[in-house]
Amino acid sequence: MAIPNIPPEQMRSALKELQQAVYNHEQWAENLHATLICHLPPDLRDTGTDAHRNCRFGQWFYSAGAAALADHPGVAEIGHEHERMHQYARTLLTSSTGGVPISIGDYERFVSTMKRLRLEIETVQSELQDALYNLDPLTGTPSRIGMLSKLREQHEFVVRKVRPCTVAMFDLDHFKAVNDQYGHLTGDKVLVDIAHYIVAHLRPYDKVFRYGGEEFLICLPDTDAQTGRDIIDRLRAELGSLMHAAADGRTFQVTISFGVTLLDPDIPVEQSIDRADKALYVAKATGRNRTVIWDASMNGTPEPAATT
Repeated sequence: MAIPNIPPEQMRSALKELQQAVYNHEQWAENLHATLICHLPPDLRDTGTDAHRNCRFGQWFYSAGAAALADHPGVAEIGHEHERMHQYARTLLTSSTGGVPISIGDYERFVSTMKRLRLEIETVQSELQDALYNLDPLTGTPSRIGMLSKLREQHEFVVRKVRPCTVAMFDLDHFKAVNDQYGHLTGDKVLVDIAHYIVAHLRPYDKVFRYGGEEFLICLPDTDAQTGRDIIDRLRAELGSLMHAAADGRTFQVTISFGVTLLDPDIPVEQSIDRADKALYVAKATGRNRTVIWDASMNGTPEPAATT
């Protein structure tokens, strides 16, 4: 399941609220079992048709906090299982308060739904925690930690001829000069603004990884080389026209160089990354602020040196 592109702080806040909502849900489950076993009067909120909205977990689920995760497919499943669980709980409570023995079928349906709900919640929690661990703390984009595993997933689709995948390495031109002239805080803000712009102007399932320093990698699933180049070159032009502001009010622009290649089914992912890096090296060596597609003639290209 894909994690939605939301800022890290918002993701952390949503995860914290989810953890509190889970605690509230466990408290509700304990109270429900006590009511059924001890034949206590039920909480009237649990007998209404909108019980799933009135419990404390439901109050979180239908709030703005949970809405931040709405694009995650697992969150929708949590909502379905939670509502279904309350329907079965209402059946159990109706039988109990009416003096009718609870059928084993009704109870098993309730318990099964509780288990599915817990599984969906635990899956979303785990994926959020993994995503936060893999995020670059400055830009909020995924870091190199999980990059290879994601690219290998795409490589499997390429090998099975399900769909192509384009990758692009990019590097900010003369970035050392930006830091020297405007300061590292301004340089950091440039990196953040560029990363956020790219995320906002790609498809939800495209990925941007911070590779290191001012270098990033973009993964474009279901994209052939020419389409990938067109997408990347559009981004290059748009990013080069962005105005950045220094702390003293001065404004400036930053150009970017890109190297583009397909994930090749016949070589490891690391070699495809190296191809994109070689194409990036050519882009920088031939004038910067350009997009270059890797070709076989670049096999003799020397290893890219550190550039600014």
